[in-house]
Amino acid sequence: MKQAGASVKVSKNRLAKIALEGTDVVSIGSLLKGPTVIATSSDPVAAPKVAIEFAKANDKFVILGGAMGTTVLNPDAVKALASLPSLDELRAKLIGLIVAPATKIAQLSTAPAAKLARVVQAYASKGEAA
Repeated sequence: MKQAGASVKVSKNRLAKIALEGTDVVSIGSLLKGPTVIATSSDPVAAPKVAIEFAKANDKFVILGGAMGTTVLNPDAVKALASLPSLDELRAKLIGLIVAPATKIAQLSTAPAAKLARVVQAYASKGEAA
């Protein structure tokens, strides 16, 4: 979790419910039964991705649900959230889309010169053969 920019806390359920009071995520208090781990991250995708990967490798680790803002997520919604690209991946894709037109313009501007050079080379080769 730490490598992904997320954090994990294990606490007593009673203390966690008290800490949740007055916050946007107070509604997840009903999920706190039995041994519970709370994972948080500033990137909405980081914690779910790591938790889902860990759950695949460990059968006893079960995703009960989550919260994003004021929205309570069921286990399927957490899995769907984990399948989304992270914030850094989205930024990289956006930069790629912005840079792509500039590279295409550069390729198009050099293409006519390359074609002309090939034509001149073909005439030069033809003249040498004759």
